[in-house]
Amino acid sequence: MKKNTTTLMLSAPLVAGALILAGCSAPAPVPGGNTTTSQHAAGHEHNGADTTFAQMMIPHHEQAVLMSETMLKKNNLHTETVKLVTDIKNAQAPEIKLMESWLEGWGEPREMGHPMAMESMLGEEDLQALTNAQGRAAEELFLNQMIGHHLGATKMAKDALKNGKDPRVLELGRKIIADQNAEIAHMRDMLKK
Repeated sequence: MKKNTTTLMLSAPLVAGALILAGCSAPAPVPGGNTTTSQHAAGHEHNGADTTFAQMMIPHHEQAVLMSETMLKKNNLHTETVKLVTDIKNAQAPEIKLMESWLEGWGEPREMGHPMAMESMLGEEDLQALTNAQGRAAEELFLNQMIGHHLGATKMAKDALKNGKDPRVLELGRKIIADQNAEIAHMRDMLKK
């Protein structure tokens, strides 16, 4: 019995040492070289919350880009509206590519295996209403729709910060919250005008 106790006490530091060494085994990136290997290795340190965040945020962002493109086809928009719409499109399109690269690196599918209701996603009727609206009515509708859309995105980002693991997901979550909260405040000011 005593022998077992001694063996267990000796093996714990050995196991800890092996874990530490295993954690340090990722190759260091070569300055100016290809860092794909180290990024790919780091990309596997994710959990289900990270995957869900990317799988849900991609279509959410895609809809925001679609809404922005719908607005940019319209005539006689205020300069401030055109700038806002362009900024939203230019911010979210690259984030889609980024999240797609994470899912690929993690070996996860782009789409969720089961349908999941996402907050603040517009239905076909809402999108059609935005397509049909013109002038000031279109601007007002877009602002109201996008405020709700952004609120849904910030909620998803907060969930990722609470439950996610990959540092890149946490960083993007913080960026989405900061950027979109600022845009929500700006859009609310625009509606008051």
